[in-house]
Amino acid sequence: MTAGQARQGNSTSSVLGRRLGTELLKLRTAAGLTQPQAARVLSASTAKIAKMEGGWVPVRDPDIRALCEAYEIHDPGVVGGLLELAKVDRERRKAKGWWDDYTLQGVMQEYVALEGAATAIKVWQPAFIPGLLQTPDYARALRSSPITSAAMKRQPDDEFVAARIARQQRLSGDTPLVLRSVIYEAVLRNFPGGAETARGQFDQLSRLADLPNVSIRVSPFSAGTHFGLNGSFNILSFAEPGAMDIVYVEAPFAQRWVEGGDGAAAYDELFEKIAEQSLGERESVSFLHKLRKEL
Repeated sequence: MTAGQARQGNSTSSVLGRRLGTELLKLRTAAGLTQPQAARVLSASTAKIAKMEGGWVPVRDPDIRALCEAYEIHDPGVVGGLLELAKVDRERRKAKGWWDDYTLQGVMQEYVALEGAATAIKVWQPAFIPGLLQTPDYARALRSSPITSAAMKRQPDDEFVAARIARQQRLSGDTPLVLRSVIYEAVLRNFPGGAETARGQFDQLSRLADLPNVSIRVSPFSAGTHFGLNGSFNILSFAEPGAMDIVYVEAPFAQRWVEGGDGAAAYDELFEKIAEQSLGERESVSFLHKLRKEL
């Protein structure tokens, strides 16, 4: 689905809600039940089931448990994953975060809110340093670059940089985000802002790579071509990795969400293949030090 939220009357279809709804729909279909039959389980209307499966409304825990019972789903892992995703979606719908203080453009408001709720993220980036790893100077130089999108440039400079830095709070604290990032070698050889910006960014990458919850690896030119070079993507996990993943895919003029299922699994497989063909974590840090010395 195209990135961002959809609206239907006074209801909002959230990314997490649609992810949960897709799972509920799959389970109902596998059980051979219709929407009216599922509605009778909850003593509710068919419209309510349709809204739940479409991600238009938050879903209560008792409703999930009752539906799982009717669908003969007794695996604690499956039921627990649904409950966790429903909880995160409910909290996401009502929560206010640091992003509310910034004029984030388009899909980024939705993305950073999900980033704030995620437990782990895998990032493949063939074009830029990932936002969670950028220095203020790099973010500022990137925004000033001629190839930067018009939407990005509409945000005031200081606000754009401050928002990028605010995102990095997720890498520390009591429950830090687990980040696995793979960066294409070309990104590290083509810096906006020149040598001084590059030095600061290399130092930051090396420092962050020391964090126990952060993995930074380099995909070298020698790995050859692969499908990942078509564009960047981020895989966000909200429970056990792989169970309830959502993928944010970015291309030059379009963004979209891949809300679980075989699509998300295919991106996860692609990420792991890219990572497998990349330099190891220690080799990557050594490579960063080598490039810095060459400046």
